[in-house]
Amino acid sequence: MTDNPTLINAEATDNAALPISEATDNPALLVAEAVDRCLTLAETWLAWDGTPIVTDGANLWTPAKAVRRVQDHLIDHLAEVEALLAGATPLESHWHGRMVTLDADWARFTELDLAEARSRWTRLGQAYVNRYATAPDAWDLPRSPNWTLREIAEHVAGITWYAEQVGALRFGDSARIR
Repeated sequence: MTDNPTLINAEATDNAALPISEATDNPALLVAEAVDRCLTLAETWLAWDGTPIVTDGANLWTPAKAVRRVQDHLIDHLAEVEALLAGATPLESHWHGRMVTLDADWARFTELDLAEARSRWTRLGQAYVNRYATAPDAWDLPRSPNWTLREIAEHVAGITWYAEQVGALRFGDSARIR
């Protein structure tokens, strides 16, 4: 998130920072666009050779781990949005996050995994767009200590970071340290 609430995080949107009013009518469209970017990268993960990708000197990444983190992030914040709109306190997240690599994260990434991600992520992105469309007057309401719905959408659009940790892979290339 940006320190200036009137600007969108340029890294999360791949655009220059724009005043919120100029960014989009429905802030959840940023989430749907991020899903598309993640899927574009995921389409290349069929080329993964099983070698972990090391980022930040300490984080191991595999396609399955990136898929898990994208999904966890989408689900966690959609639940937060639903709770806020219902006037409830969002449940705390107990995800283990990116610092943990699970045994399941070492699985091959297959055509069916890609198809599942495409179906799941696209539906979740659309759920954000549809839900936000029902409550435009609520997008910028202060919800301290939580973010506004607009800020949540901007943050969730940062899911591309997880996909970018694996990046675009090509057959014949080995994973590397990034």
